[in-house]
Amino acid sequence: MLAWRLPVLALVVFGGLAVHLTLRLFERPLFGLRRPVTPHVTQAVCKTALAVIGLPLAVTGRPMAGRGAVVANHVSWLDIFVLNAPQRVYFVSKSEVAGWPGIGWLARATGTVFIRRDARDARLQKEVFEARLRVGHHLCFFPEGTNSDGVRLLPFKPTLFAAFFADGLSEILSIQPVSLVYLAPPGRDERFYSWFGALGFGAHLLRVLAQVRQGRVELVFHTPVPIAETASRKDLARRCEAEVRAALVARLPARVWRD
Repeated sequence: MLAWRLPVLALVVFGGLAVHLTLRLFERPLFGLRRPVTPHVTQAVCKTALAVIGLPLAVTGRPMAGRGAVVANHVSWLDIFVLNAPQRVYFVSKSEVAGWPGIGWLARATGTVFIRRDARDARLQKEVFEARLRVGHHLCFFPEGTNSDGVRLLPFKPTLFAAFFADGLSEILSIQPVSLVYLAPPGRDERFYSWFGALGFGAHLLRVLAQVRQGRVELVFHTPVPIAETASRKDLARRCEAEVRAALVARLPARVWRD
């Protein structure tokens, strides 16, 4: 499996990147921040990538149509393909990712917003979020702040929800919680798809691609939460965390879930 999956996946991803960058030469001067064309390329690439990997995706619920952002639990590099396949989103990521070979190039090209965990940059980052949200982009955050092992949920950090409470935004935005549920292949460790700890990206990528019979992943879209109906960013973080947790508890085998 690895012998053909790896080169085909590379062709799909980097071939899609080439098409994406070519289209951006025309899209950027015509539409600025708005991206009416290239997100469709990203979606097609992600759907094809999952097919190449052989990982079935089951979707429950619908991506929201109104303005706002998506928040999800973070398990693996696979999350990028899974979350992009059924919807058009722009990820928010730590600034270090921008410099990663391969992944960094893809992230920059597809409109990822990079943030530094530095209080001095908070105001500038907030302005960037507002600009993207006002033109209708659905930003995707991982409020845990890092990736987990997929069989538990880390606390959602309220600070990541602050930008949504800006004047003029809180009245028009909603946040849609989304649960990523990975179910391991038969006989494999329940954390098979989780990329965490000291395991390198390359090693994890090869392990997944070499797996003959894959498990599956379920993506659950919950009801969007209007920001105007929440008392504070802490309240919003708690509500979103509770929704994501409930789906994980319901869909992971009882022997697997760890609280």
